Amino acid sequence: MKFLATFQVRLFDFNLSGRLTLYPVVLCSPLRPPGSRFEEKNVTVVVDLNDKRDARKPPTLDRIIALTADDLKGVNEVILEQMQSPVLLIPQLAGHIIAAGGKRLRPMLTLSSARLCGYTESRHIGLAACVEFIHTATLLHDDVVDESDLRRGAATANAVWGNKASVLVGDFLFSRAFELMVADGSLEVLKILSRASTVIAEGEVHQLVTANDTDTTEQDYLEVIQAKTAKLFAAAAEIGAVVSDRPAEEQTALETYGDHIGMAFQLIDDVLDYSAQQTTLGKAVGDDFRDGKITLPIVLSFRAGDEEERAFWRRTLEDLEQKKGDFKRAVQYLEKSGALLATVERAREYSRKALDALSIFPDSEHKAALAEAAKFSVERSY
Repeated sequence: MKFLATFQVRLFDFNLSGRLTLYPVVLCSPLRPPGSRFEEKNVTVVVDLNDKRDARKPPTLDRIIALTADDLKGVNEVILEQMQSPVLLIPQLAGHIIAAGGKRLRPMLTLSSARLCGYTESRHIGLAACVEFIHTATLLHDDVVDESDLRRGAATANAVWGNKASVLVGDFLFSRAFELMVADGSLEVLKILSRASTVIAEGEVHQLVTANDTDTTEQDYLEVIQAKTAKLFAAAAEIGAVVSDRPAEEQTALETYGDHIGMAFQLIDDVLDYSAQQTTLGKAVGDDFRDGKITLPIVLSFRAGDEEERAFWRRTLEDLEQKKGDFKRAVQYLEKSGALLATVERAREYSRKALDALSIFPDSEHKAALAEAAKFSVERSY
């Protein structure tokens, strides 16, 4: 007996996870023998736009967290030891931002990349702590530059102790990071991480130059985030292959993986600032808008908008003349132009490239964990 299934889409829903949910009516009909009954059923079909992964199991960091748990304990011990100082304000302030949590993804990339490459010793632990110190130092400086009051749901260090103390303790953490690099003894590691620190600083200055400038191009913005965000991800993953003494091909593959996952993370951050819930995101939603930050969704919306919309963006982001209802209006313009979805798609492309970079490695638990982290970078809600 043959049946023809006809689908009539009633409703669809698209979210940041990349899933399109269809609510159809299924009609089992025409090619049926005389006398057979016509039956109508309601079903729900979920189409995953990303891959063939079970839609009920969104990617998480659980696997990489579990695999690096023992090593991460060692990293935390190094961090606690190295942030000590007879100047009591230093461990107080450094401990405040480190205790605030975060995903610890950068040091986990170092740990997991080293294990992926078959490393069995312990150098990667000190270097993962070094990566976290560099990241924490940049956060302290970023919060001062951005005049932020909230990070991960808690008061920023500069809001508690002031800008001067935050900048100086950030400098202290950078110095500790370089001490850890020197202690490792590898000139190649020192070259990679010191270069990353330089590029991050250049990215911060580049962002300052383009701040509140609605004429910023997409290429300009991608260069900024590749420097200030993706470069440390790339370095964190690459040094895992370096300490393992793996060939240049594998070092480059992990550098590429880290760079692309870092780009995806930042682009999704751009989207979440206009679409997430504050309790989930860990910072005030709309901060980028209130600060006049030119992120990729703004660049795309400004380019697609009419003169009225562009005038709105100039007033609110360049002149910082914002009034009640402007943030809601901004979100409407972003949705109208498709800028948020376009940014998600760009992030998804970076995630796919990160996965491609892992293809030269044999299958293993750590490869699977790194692959899931790349998928999580796009589908996360925080």
